[in-house]
Amino acid sequence: MKIDELLKRLENVKIDENKIDERHEIAEYLAQMFGDKERPLVFHYMTKDKTIYDFNSYKKLLESNKVSPDDVYVFIVYNDFAGCCSTSYYFCPLLGRDLPLVDAYLSKLGFKSKLHDIIPATGLRYVAALYRFLDINRMVVEVVDINNIATNTNLSTLKHSGARNKHIDDDEVMEIASRFSSKKLFAGYDFYEAWAISNRYYEDHDKSLAKEVEAIRDAYNRIFQPYRIEYDLKSKQIIASFVRKLF
Repeated sequence: MKIDELLKRLENVKIDENKIDERHEIAEYLAQMFGDKERPLVFHYMTKDKTIYDFNSYKKLLESNKVSPDDVYVFIVYNDFAGCCSTSYYFCPLLGRDLPLVDAYLSKLGFKSKLHDIIPATGLRYVAALYRFLDINRMVVEVVDINNIATNTNLSTLKHSGARNKHIDDDEVMEIASRFSSKKLFAGYDFYEAWAISNRYYEDHDKSLAKEVEAIRDAYNRIFQPYRIEYDLKSKQIIASFVRKLF
């Protein structure tokens, strides 16, 4: 399915006002905040009062005790594509993004790392993936529960040393990420195999992979159970908002 076909499908999706939950509020707020202006292409943190910090700003405030790690509520993975980018990210924003999920989970556990974007964020509950596709004036936002991810991917079972003072060695972070990404979570494929198959289907138009892509998307939806918003960057309007279900 091409992006223009998906847009037509999504424009017919009506929001059920009775099912709006916290993830909807977060997704809508982030769509408006990130859709109206450009932001640094780094991880961001949103606190319970909806203040948004980029990584460096949050780190400085944390080190000066001006913000509490318990106040962080959402870990934001933000990407801004001015030109062509893999359509796979449009359909499954978190596919192939294993390291940000590991960083978010270790941050939730209170760890910090010198080289990786890991810093104490113990109040963390959600991960939000935001992708702006400027060539089609669309933005995709998916909000997922970090605890559900940890459970559904067995991320919580990956061993770490629990280093002294909560410092985690950078090599250990990469080892955890490697073990996590190699899990065959998506219909028998790991993070990068699933992304590569989806990319071949969408970008190279290899229609022989249709069944594999459908199975990967089904697995993606079961694992992440995302709340999804489609946002029109030109009109500044939400065109669709829904909990993603199996296709």
